[in-house]
Amino acid sequence: MSSAQRVKRGWVWNQFFVLEEYMGSEPQYVGKLHSDLDKGAGTVKYTLSGDGAGTVFTIDETTGDIHAIRSLDREEKPFYTLRAQAVDIDTRKPLEPESEFIIKVQDINDNEPKFLDGPYVASVPEMSPHQAISYPCST
Repeated sequence: MSSAQRVKRGWVWNQFFVLEEYMGSEPQYVGKLHSDLDKGAGTVKYTLSGDGAGTVFTIDETTGDIHAIRSLDREEKPFYTLRAQAVDIDTRKPLEPESEFIIKVQDINDNEPKFLDGPYVASVPEMSPHQAISYPCST
């Protein structure tokens, strides 16, 4: 009888987010890719491919740090699908299978709400139960 073995996933990262309309003087840090096979000896090269690789996002091939190199607009494109790979720097062979991930553009509320036929006036009595009062409106 054979027993199943659990294999630890080699890639380590969280889901990535980037702020829209970032106007800082330095590229915006997005996150870090890291393989468990990278022992810090400088023998691993990280590569990035896919949607926006090299034009919107860059990766430090040695550290795995990802940066956004231009300002992004969530209304224009809400997310980017990219692929990452860890490659042996000497043999140029992949150390692990290519992995796909998404970088989501976080919305900033840059469009203030506009109310027609305003202003509107409403009041809520103190200590009212949650969701007990509503103000009718139409969209």
